Amino acid sequence: MIEALQFEFMRNALIAGIMASIICGIIGTLVVVNRIVFLAGGIAHAAYGGIGLAFILEIPYLVGIFGFSLLAAFIMAGVTLKSKDRSDTFIGVIWAVGMALGVLLLDIKEGYNIDLMSYLFGSILTVPRNELWAMFLLAICIFAAVIYFYYDLLAMSYDNEFAKLRGVPVNFLHFMLNGMIALSVVMVIRMVGLILIIALLTIPPYIAEKYTGSLSTMMVVSALLSLLFTISGLWLSYSINLTSGATIIMVAAAVFFVSRIVDWIQIIVNTK
Repeated sequence: MIEALQFEFMRNALIAGIMASIICGIIGTLVVVNRIVFLAGGIAHAAYGGIGLAFILEIPYLVGIFGFSLLAAFIMAGVTLKSKDRSDTFIGVIWAVGMALGVLLLDIKEGYNIDLMSYLFGSILTVPRNELWAMFLLAICIFAAVIYFYYDLLAMSYDNEFAKLRGVPVNFLHFMLNGMIALSVVMVIRMVGLILIIALLTIPPYIAEKYTGSLSTMMVVSALLSLLFTISGLWLSYSINLTSGATIIMVAAAVFFVSRIVDWIQIIVNTK
């Protein structure tokens, strides 16, 4: 892995992986403890419509994904607040419409020449230097928002109704959290792709939750696990010539299943 860092694309990939891992650890923790994994998946997959929109309007793809995923996130946030009993259905509709719209817009655009696989499954090795700065700014915005609203987010995450009684702006935080998920999608799409984003947002926090006792510690451990999975996946993909995004997720999945097996063994041992 050390010799690979002589190449600029590998250095860019490592920097992108570090930033995305930190953000996935933080936002993924909030996604898991608030039990909005399906909502996060809806935002991630609806963002595909932003790719088609970007190519139709001939604007930078990051701008298209950011705008479209942010719009989808706020629509989903409003629906989940107003009609929670039917929110899963509506999220599924937005999820499907976003992806279908992206495909149709790309069909309409004549003469486009893009690698769709890189958007669906990631291509962290192709992250250019200018996108690293955009990722850095987005990471700073997300990190600052979480630090500033940490205690309000903590209250909302563990007891929504009690937080409302204490005067915590739960509705505002709900919209803000959805917006931060959209920003995270923009950051991570180059790394693991739209299809695999949800895995990186959920697997590290799920593992971390079992071994931590506070929200902040869970965020730190999740970020460290994400970084471990990213570096390991990059090394494996470079060593045996595999798709980087999918390899990162498979490393995370392997650790996930090992942790589940350990849990099952402990349950069996404790019941004897």
